[in-house]
Amino acid sequence: MGSIGPTEIILVLLVLVLLFGARKLPELARGSGRALRIFKAETKGLTDDDEKEQQATDDAPQQQRQQLPPSPPSQTANGTESSDSNRASRDQQQS
Repeated sequence: MGSIGPTEIILVLLVLVLLFGARKLPELARGSGRALRIFKAETKGLTDDDEKEQQATDDAPQQQRQQLPPSPPSQTANGTESSDSNRASRDQQQS
């Protein structure tokens, strides 16, 4: 009962011809085709951009590890070495 048969298709085409006229239908079809082509190209461009972005984020940590030399530990005013983990534990103890 839910399928569209040939009778329904002919009826829809007849209504379209009556509404838009025989001269306008090819223009409407051409315009619809162009719009669909543009839409398809844009969605393909978006997926390509997403793939490039994903690849760049996957490669970025490896490049950062290769480019950055290890940083020396910083020294406090009294001359002792201080690391980020030591600072974090002191901050937690003070809170």
